[in-house]
Amino acid sequence: MYHKLTAVAPVAALALAAALTAAPALAEPAGSDQWQFEVTPYLFASGLKGTVGARGVTTDVDVGFSDIVDVLDFGIAGLFEARKGRWTFALDGSYMKISAGGNRSFQGPLGFVNNAALDVGFTQQSYAPYVGYRVLDERTKVDLIGGARYTSLESDLTLGLSTGDPLLPDGSRSVSGSVSWWDPIIGVQVSTPIADKWSFVGYADVGVGGESDSTYQLQALLKWQFGETYSAKFGYRYLVQDYRKDGLVWDLKFSGPYIGLGIAF
Repeated sequence: MYHKLTAVAPVAALALAAALTAAPALAEPAGSDQWQFEVTPYLFASGLKGTVGARGVTTDVDVGFSDIVDVLDFGIAGLFEARKGRWTFALDGSYMKISAGGNRSFQGPLGFVNNAALDVGFTQQSYAPYVGYRVLDERTKVDLIGGARYTSLESDLTLGLSTGDPLLPDGSRSVSGSVSWWDPIIGVQVSTPIADKWSFVGYADVGVGGESDSTYQLQALLKWQFGETYSAKFGYRYLVQDYRKDGLVWDLKFSGPYIGLGIAF
């Protein structure tokens, strides 16, 4: 299956950066024994750097967020949280689809001009269910977190060839491939107020015994509670994934600003 990803490895690397996520920092629970809910649509405007490859063919990747936006068809990311007392139950998810293509002309051995067109489609999905438990509920609050990151990658490649040679037929070929994996995670979050309606949140998690060789995440953000049910979250995230299995290499570092809008109900 993985050899089908070889030709699109550089494009595949672009795809994950826009919204690849794992458990972002939890909203600060109010300590109530009543159920509280919050939805946070967000953007992780990430660039990425690292190595991707398949079946022994690898390439180095260093891509900015603006390059990813140029080939983005559709993307959505959000976090849902349900809180009661010291407990938080949450699901973070993202979905993104990109497409890219190109054309190239070259002269064949008989002097005819050949045209080749390459179209690539790529879909990335990420889901992170997790549970948080508040172990310190003073002015500074500390939550312990346990959950998992799920990553799914799917690619489709279509190559069309127009030979311009009456003795050689035109043609096209399509290949596709997919891979997915789970990584259990444990983490900690610390939050503390710094001004009226403002608080600082620090978050860290690490993979434990999952399918990746290693994975971890760091995040720091400011939360502004500008309404009874609305909050804005601004920060920076750094995420590392190193997955190597059956010839596939996905060794990437994602980093960039994070912005979200919390809607409580």
